[in-house]
Amino acid sequence: MAVTLAANAGRCTRAARRIFVANLVAQCAIIVTGAIVRLTSSGLGCPTWPQCVEGSYIPTARQEESWHKYVEFGNRLLTFALVILAVAAVIAAILDRRRRRSDGLAPRPIIFALALIPIIGTFAQALLGGVTVLTGLSPLSVSSHFLVSILITAGCVALVVRSYDLGDQPIVFLVRTELRVLTWFMVGAAFLVVILGVIVTGSGPHSGDANSESRFGFDPRTVAWLHADVVLLFLGLILAMLLAVRLVKGPPRLFSLTLTLLAISVVQGLIGYTQYFAGLPIVLVTLHVLGASLVWVTVLFMPATLRTRGGAVNTT
Repeated sequence: MAVTLAANAGRCTRAARRIFVANLVAQCAIIVTGAIVRLTSSGLGCPTWPQCVEGSYIPTARQEESWHKYVEFGNRLLTFALVILAVAAVIAAILDRRRRRSDGLAPRPIIFALALIPIIGTFAQALLGGVTVLTGLSPLSVSSHFLVSILITAGCVALVVRSYDLGDQPIVFLVRTELRVLTWFMVGAAFLVVILGVIVTGSGPHSGDANSESRFGFDPRTVAWLHADVVLLFLGLILAMLLAVRLVKGPPRLFSLTLTLLAISVVQGLIGYTQYFAGLPIVLVTLHVLGASLVWVTVLFMPATLRTRGGAVNTT
């Protein structure tokens, strides 16, 4: 009789997985709140760093920044929540490592390594935030702020994915090489879409502060249409993936994720064109940033559907 030995033992504990998911959600949240800071011209609502204003870490009544100081301070406050969650992720990884050792399971050092990304990334963001304030919202530092966020988010996705894996070895691919190449090409295209979106924002009217005109020297119309062209390429890749998965009878999870990605991307496109012709209203641009985060996270989950890691051990 076949006996399955601890089929789920290789996975991280449910509590650890929830903490890792919470880190992912929080990183997406700070991308959106950071965008709100910029879109409401609140980037210098707290004109000093790490203090909000000289002599105080919190907004004061004597500040000249009006309500902008509360928007910027709220974003800084969310960073503390990120630090708490990041520390919790490291602790969860350590406890999971100890559990494996006591249960005689194979070690998974990748979990601990990935769990370090949120805390290292958050402190790096804090330092970069200081540079951003001290340079008067330089478009390069502001854009770097966002790009670091999406890299941290990628690390958090990897952490969530690997925590649900049954182990690290063996790796069994479920699809042909061509489909794997197409998937990673989609990831690269999504990254390019995000980068161009950042350049578009840095070239437009939302510089980050009411009194600052720090922007990239690109023509907003040109970079906006270049961004749109790459988006169309990305949509074409999504449609190609849907067709390919159907033709080769690929994993149902891959098909459902691709379909979800298509839906989000279509909505993103509609919001993008609407905000462009409507003069970039704050609400629509904020929704566009949220949509960009969802596109990025969704496409990053796709490679994990192409393979399995680890598995149950059967004996007779």
